[in-house]
Amino acid sequence: MTPLELHNDAIVIDGLIIAKWSRELFEDMRLGGLTAANCTVSVWEGFQATVDNIVKSNALMAECSDLVLPVRTTADITRAKEEGKTGILYGFQNAHAFEDQIGYVEIFKQLGVGIVQMCYNTQNLVGTGCYERDGGLSGFGREIVAEMNRVGIMCDLSHVGAKTSEEVILESKKPVCYSHCLPSGLKEHPRNKSDEELKFIADHGGFVGVTMFTPFLRAGIDATVDDYVEAIEYVMNIVGEDAIGIGTDFTQGHGKDFFEWLTHDKGYARRLTSFGKIINPEGIRTVGEFPNLTEALLRRGFSESVVRKIMGENWVRVLKDVWGE
Repeated sequence: MTPLELHNDAIVIDGLIIAKWSRELFEDMRLGGLTAANCTVSVWEGFQATVDNIVKSNALMAECSDLVLPVRTTADITRAKEEGKTGILYGFQNAHAFEDQIGYVEIFKQLGVGIVQMCYNTQNLVGTGCYERDGGLSGFGREIVAEMNRVGIMCDLSHVGAKTSEEVILESKKPVCYSHCLPSGLKEHPRNKSDEELKFIADHGGFVGVTMFTPFLRAGIDATVDDYVEAIEYVMNIVGEDAIGIGTDFTQGHGKDFFEWLTHDKGYARRLTSFGKIINPEGIRTVGEFPNLTEALLRRGFSESVVRKIMGENWVRVLKDVWGE
């Protein structure tokens, strides 16, 4: 089987995409052979603005039903593969949309939200992000984790502080994830995770999606798809071949205003971080180039069965553990 044949046959899941929603993006997802993706519909928004985002996203998906379908269960992922479409799973990068209402967790589950990151870079009612002094998981946060467990929404810890992450991992009765992270063993950065943190989440049944965001990669903006594979291999050597997947953090289609909004607290307040030039690794600069990642993994020496796990099978298994279906 050639690399492209393997890619086309495999379940391919991207655990985090925050690209600009459009038909052009969906067409590129099909070009890249993407079976399903966790697509961000909330970062700094509160309840009402997040619902508005979901309404717009639902309308766009309905217009593009020849290319995409909504994902509520892992059976929907299988159906997307069978129908040659991309399954769209809604995710949050901040629990801020829950506001102070535990009941909103189930409401968003009913609207198709399957993964929620507990904090985005800073403090919220649940806990602390990775750019602040970390006070850990709040009492309210413990209630939110329990409710997310109950309704079947996965807890994501990618932008979350180390202490809060540790306490969510211990509190959750279901597997949690870093949907999009890189190892600080290859490059020190507040957003990257130490070997100890990676081992801790895996030892407690959790999951790691590896991102390709070049400011966090060792080679920076000069990175290629092979540098991305180096990071995947590094993480897999810590967490094992069953607890690892892809979470690119694609921002395709967005411009400078979007990154200004992302890198300020609440979208408008103090500046939290600055990335300079944003460019994806050579060889996987667009979603349509996803087959190059499968080829690069094989070139690195990974077996076909392990490549299938990394590219999507592991995500399906862990999502089924959390969603229950």
